[in-house]
Amino acid sequence: MARPMRNQRGRQRNEREKSEYDQKVLDMARVTRVVAGGRRFSFRATVGLGNKKGKIGIGIGKGLDVSQAVDKAVAEAKKNMIVIVLKGGTIPHEVEAKYSSAKVFLKPASLGNGLVAGGATRIICSLAGIENITAKIISKSTNKLNNAKATLEALKKLKSQRVNE
Repeated sequence: MARPMRNQRGRQRNEREKSEYDQKVLDMARVTRVVAGGRRFSFRATVGLGNKKGKIGIGIGKGLDVSQAVDKAVAEAKKNMIVIVLKGGTIPHEVEAKYSSAKVFLKPASLGNGLVAGGATRIICSLAGIENITAKIISKSTNKLNNAKATLEALKKLKSQRVNE
């Protein structure tokens, strides 16, 4: 008979079931709000979530500690999932998108080329299951959140190459 997992003090531990999605924290920021009597600190987490089979989402969460912010971001990312078109481990055609000040360019690559991308674009593409792609962040923006959202906008623009449908 299997006994429930217990920690050192004898309390039961919450065993989390394995999620079908992989998650990656893109950005973590400590946010300060000045109030009477001092400063209040909170955390903002930006999380990418994907199943490596064409489903991808980005979420932003704020909380009093890091784990709370990450949990909220994961919940939002699950709500904002999109399904993208993949063709042999890459995207079907070139696409470019802009979000706020961030601008990205995605181009399909031949088999064996790998993920040639940087920053948040690389993380989003790998979570989506894209194995071969060439990507470039055209803007000077270093904001990981905007770069990730620009990549997501570019992936939304992808069209499937089906004929007579």
